[in-house]
Amino acid sequence: MTAPLSGDLAKPGDPAKHVVAVYPGTFDPITNGHLDILRRALALFDRIVVTIAVNPRKQPLFTVEQRIGFIRDALPEYASQLAFESFGGLLVDFARAQGATVIVRGLRALADFEYEFQFAHMNRRLAPGIDSVFFMTDERNHYVSSSLVKEVASLGGDVTGLVPPAVATALAAIYAKQ
Repeated sequence: MTAPLSGDLAKPGDPAKHVVAVYPGTFDPITNGHLDILRRALALFDRIVVTIAVNPRKQPLFTVEQRIGFIRDALPEYASQLAFESFGGLLVDFARAQGATVIVRGLRALADFEYEFQFAHMNRRLAPGIDSVFFMTDERNHYVSSSLVKEVASLGGDVTGLVPPAVATALAAIYAKQ
């Protein structure tokens, strides 16, 4: 088996190979690390469905609509490539329903890799036609998580530069009331 020549690979926007990806997460709230991964994935895939996971056991800080709004506001230049959906259930079932062949995931540290490795293999077993593609987080964001951002903000810390400005403003307003 030989590797395809670079000229044989479809480029984003090539009508012969329209690649749809899903980027799942709770994004409660979206961080600059999430946005970095999303921007880099948008350079590779024609369309990305940002998939807001709904977990009935968790009480999110922001509504699904607010989370989608934060992402739209942060990436207006990609509006034509982005779609947004919420879901509960098996990710591969959702991906199939969207016509996606790729699941985009971000990796910050070794612990993320171990967790994502298991899920990628299970997803591959359940849906052989859907691949997981991993992006290493930018070094400036490798320690940032939504949970950490909320904790810092709840204690009065400044999260500027860790999240989009609209998120920082919303967090400050929420925690100022407490």
